Amino acid sequence: MAIVEVINLGMEYKMGETTVAALKDVDASFRQGEYVAIMGPSGSGKSTFLNLLGCLDTPTSGRYLLGGQDVSTLSDDELSEIRRERIGFVFQSFNLISELSVIENIEVPLFYQGMDERHSQERAAQLADAVGLGHRIYHQPAELSGGEQQRVAIARAMANDPLIILADELTGNLDSKSGEDILALIDRLHEQGRTIITVTHDEEVARHAQRIIRFRDGQILSDHDKRRVLQ
Repeated sequence: MAIVEVINLGMEYKMGETTVAALKDVDASFRQGEYVAIMGPSGSGKSTFLNLLGCLDTPTSGRYLLGGQDVSTLSDDELSEIRRERIGFVFQSFNLISELSVIENIEVPLFYQGMDERHSQERAAQLADAVGLGHRIYHQPAELSGGEQQRVAIARAMANDPLIILADELTGNLDSKSGEDILALIDRLHEQGRTIITVTHDEEVARHAQRIIRFRDGQILSDHDKRRVLQ
């Protein structure tokens, strides 16, 4: 059963008197545990697609089913709850809170879920250990390398035990060695059964995924599943 399904998904933007169709009747589904890379040139619709999957925007047309629930017509407050409880985000720019320590940054989603302080700290410390930063939990983002900051961002994305992890240009701000380390970490999460959907322009990043979907002009140009080739 698909945990993510979009049906005739469309997204239009108004630019003055002009209407721009960023997505046009997109159909796609993703199963539990899939690792999918979304690719395409600038303006192809891939980022719009990720924003819709992350419930950061609502579609102009079509349906979006997340875990069997139609979220395409929910209110802003309802979408906030979906993001808080079912989606983990990893951004190119990390989006850490500079005034907070590593452990406090990881705790942020747990705070919004209302978890008590003791359990929140225990969970955040476990996640810091899992991404190799157990020894730096009281450091602030400015004291960390780019790769370490991205590890914190990944731990934070895992804090709410999300249904899906959405990543936008995971390694875009990292040197090649740090990028390799982050991709290895994402590979381990995938091996643990996590569902990962990442937008990337980097073919090396895409090679780690099981499946590569390419967008052009707001539509899916190709959908290549490596597993079907191996069968």
